[in-house]
Amino acid sequence: MNKLTLLISLSLLSFSLNAQHDYGHILSMKDRAATINRLLEDKVQNYLPEIMRREGIDMWVVVSREYNEDPVIKTLLPAEWLAARRRTILIFYDRGPEKGIETLAVARYDVGSIFKSAWDKEQQPNQWVRFAELVKERNPKKIGVNKSEYFGLADGIVATDYEELKASLGNWASRVVSAEKVAIGWLETRTEAEMAIYPHIVRLSHNIIKEAFSSKVITPGVTTTEDVVWWMREKVKELKLETWFHPTIDVQRADPESFDHLRTFSKRPEKNVIMPGDLLHCDFGITYLRLNTDQQQHAYVLRPGETDVPDYLKKAFKNGNRLQDIFTGHFKEGRTGNEVLKMSREKAIAEGIKPSIYTHPIGYHGHAAGTTLGMWDSQGGVPVTGDYPLHLNTAYSIELNAATYIEEWGKEIRIMLEEEAYFDASGVRYIDGRQEEIIIVR
Repeated sequence: MNKLTLLISLSLLSFSLNAQHDYGHILSMKDRAATINRLLEDKVQNYLPEIMRREGIDMWVVVSREYNEDPVIKTLLPAEWLAARRRTILIFYDRGPEKGIETLAVARYDVGSIFKSAWDKEQQPNQWVRFAELVKERNPKKIGVNKSEYFGLADGIVATDYEELKASLGNWASRVVSAEKVAIGWLETRTEAEMAIYPHIVRLSHNIIKEAFSSKVITPGVTTTEDVVWWMREKVKELKLETWFHPTIDVQRADPESFDHLRTFSKRPEKNVIMPGDLLHCDFGITYLRLNTDQQQHAYVLRPGETDVPDYLKKAFKNGNRLQDIFTGHFKEGRTGNEVLKMSREKAIAEGIKPSIYTHPIGYHGHAAGTTLGMWDSQGGVPVTGDYPLHLNTAYSIELNAATYIEEWGKEIRIMLEEEAYFDASGVRYIDGRQEEIIIVR
């Protein structure tokens, strides 16, 4: 084979692989930064005012010190800032529907294009004194800070900053209130511009799973579950993406071992060789353009002579899809997570399905802010966070499992599914579809 023929062969092979697992266009770091900043400006200008007015807070203050960041401030910083600098104080002041939100930084420099510096250290050496001046000039009715007992992502102000903030305000400290619901609203709301790119992000994640669950990666009798896990990690790096948690691959098969949630999530055997007849399950997610994915899917490794997934596994999988439909069918604006959980479990049980539901919001964080819709060890409801109401224009990882007894294996298996979905006035829709058939590893 001459050099030209070899190059043509390699090009055709590369094209074939890319056609099978198409990852589309992934932005350069420069273009990612521009996209993130555009999304941020749009959200501050066009979405934050409504959230603040809905919650009755006319001034929102977010404070962080370098490398001890409030989870919220990291979603407010420009893409070029990888952390807060010194002490960064951001102020959002609602001047009303006509003038909109004023955005200030009590810092020595502008914070991106949104927050203009409002502190000259040479004129006023004390940052907190300048902060208090800015507050009193605007005379807000309520000064919201990120303090929350139950929602960790809305509890970002540290004790020292909280004490110094109140001390700087003197008698005005009585106006300081929790901005818990503003912080959650900011984090959970997905904008039209974000939803234009989210399907591509979810598809990237889906395609990594499809390639991981293929003969390109898996050789039955040789490949271990950990081999697949680390292939996924390498693939994420190869695509210049990030993962927000370490992936997992586990196996259900015709053996005496029973399903155990703790084992599934954290106590798997490290070297579990994948064999023909195995039902594989993954838990995987990526981060791209500040948005996250979190997905669980299944694959089946064909036995010699098999050409398709056994019918008994297909039937079990349909129970999982049906549980998804029951669950998402109960989403309604204003309904709490605990209400949706209860209604969904009752209907599923009435249909003969054995359900377990543990769905969470997704967006800037993998396990994001918003209502909790069950936990695997709290199927009777989750106090406080499960009582938070559903809002429109929010995204969720529809995470659950349906148990089915498999006579051929002599035991119960779980179809564990997780897919990104968006909730708006039209209902719930999957951002990039959902798995409806078990992937086949040939």
